[in-house]
Amino acid sequence: MRRHLSQVFAKQNDFEIQFARNGGEAVRFNNEFKPDVITLDVNMPEMDGISALAQIMQERPVPVVMVSSLTERGALVTLEALNLGAVDYIAKPGGTISLTLDQIAEQLLLKVRAAAKARLRRRPAPGSLVHQLRRERESMAARPMKPVPHKSREDIVLIGTSTGGPRTLEDVIPFLPADFPCPVVVAQHMPAAFTNSFANRMNSLSALTVVEASSPMALEPGHVYVGKGGADMIISNRAGKKTILPKPESSEFLWHPSVELLGRTALEHYRPNQIAAVLLTGMGHDGSDAFAEIKRRGGYTIAESEETSVVFGMPSELIRKGGATEIVRAEIVAERLKRWAGV
Repeated sequence: MRRHLSQVFAKQNDFEIQFARNGGEAVRFNNEFKPDVITLDVNMPEMDGISALAQIMQERPVPVVMVSSLTERGALVTLEALNLGAVDYIAKPGGTISLTLDQIAEQLLLKVRAAAKARLRRRPAPGSLVHQLRRERESMAARPMKPVPHKSREDIVLIGTSTGGPRTLEDVIPFLPADFPCPVVVAQHMPAAFTNSFANRMNSLSALTVVEASSPMALEPGHVYVGKGGADMIISNRAGKKTILPKPESSEFLWHPSVELLGRTALEHYRPNQIAAVLLTGMGHDGSDAFAEIKRRGGYTIAESEETSVVFGMPSELIRKGGATEIVRAEIVAERLKRWAGV
């Protein structure tokens, strides 16, 4: 694996590379070689990737891209790594190493270059605003669930994100109360093998019910619908009910689940003033055109600020196009959505 990774990076002529044979060496080289980015496998001798990552983040925090297998266990470990501070991951399909890396080489290079410019998310210090909000969230999650009121006004919240999104969404979804009156639909760029584990993790942290939208589902208040990886999702009407539908990836869009497609179909079935659209951290520009159109027609949009974005690409594009009603830190997004929804 190290040999094949060396070939991928050496062809670019602009990487200086050091190789570690195990997690312990990775920790030591992080302090001695001082790399801009570390790619880290999970299964390594002497010290596994998660243990090495935890020590790296404690001693000399640096952007880390995890190399993860497309399995349920791989998904769970990757989510743990993202929670510990890894900024991104590359999913390796099965098969021989050389064929695997041929399939993911372009994506690997793209993610490593982006990680080199990424901003690490720090854990909140005791007494900080973020720490206080998290304590409130934990207290809220311990309370009995309230019934969700059915309001006559039909609204929806859309959230689009990519690199850095899984960790950032933990500063948003769990802060929404159980009586939040609108369905929330999340398009997080992620492989198919990962989204169910991600939805289950978010559900364990949240007062709302979080599910993977792997089949047609009627949109209900008090629920968060995470788009299934390896597919797109659209909003439609079925039997008079607004419904979220998974569909095969469209070649019209570069990233999946497509935030852009989700935003366009929301405009087909909701009045613009019924839509709140949030664009969080991520590479590229997915969703920026549709969300800017939502704002232009009278909807409410939020772009995550540069100071908390791991990668400022997606929110930056929304801002550049004049599509952001507000620009706020990640931990403020839930408060803004609650104010918009009147709770």
